Amino acid sequence: MKLKTLLILLLTSGLLSLSQQQKVLPKGFVYAKDVINDLDIELRYFSTNNFVGDTIEGYKANKLIITKETADKLMLVQEELQSQNLCLKVYDGYRPQRAVNHFIRWARDLNDTINKSQFYPDVAKQNLFKEEYIASRSGHSRGSTLDLTIINGITGEPLDMGSPYDFFGQQSWVDYQSISEAQKRNRQLLQTVMLKHGFRNYPKEWWHFTLRWEPFPKTYFDFVVE
Repeated sequence: MKLKTLLILLLTSGLLSLSQQQKVLPKGFVYAKDVINDLDIELRYFSTNNFVGDTIEGYKANKLIITKETADKLMLVQEELQSQNLCLKVYDGYRPQRAVNHFIRWARDLNDTINKSQFYPDVAKQNLFKEEYIASRSGHSRGSTLDLTIINGITGEPLDMGSPYDFFGQQSWVDYQSISEAQKRNRQLLQTVMLKHGFRNYPKEWWHFTLRWEPFPKTYFDFVVE
């Protein structure tokens, strides 16, 4: 009997619990909490606290899903930071293609600028694609890209990185110079520890990292985050 058929039978018969049902992921993917149980997760696209101002299609739970290879490397990052009384906080990981499509529809509605002052005050909405802040294909949909920051391990407060997460503008560029020395050190710490454990950064977003030699470099997935 094929695995998919067997799962359907188990689900409909009630032999799988709700928690077991939630753990049926495509091969190669895991819930990050199953690997790093003390990871701080705040999926911004499962909330209204994002540049769109609404929950994004495809996000039905605050559950971080990533590839197993990504989770294993991220655990090494977490362990190194914890030796300094610091931890990771993740804002996004795997992102369904339907969520990217939601961004595309939103970007085309030039009248919808409810969160412009907070997230893209100096960029015209019609230029968000041109300036590469939004794309029709996202590395997140391949499962090995993360948006994250560092937090104080005692207070849980994020370190000051010189710009908010998902801020569209030069202030978020990794090499932006018009920030304080403390903010530069915080950014450098994040860059250094992620690079050390096999992640590369996107230069226009200090929070954005992709696993080198990711397992699905050409596959864009669309299963729901739940």
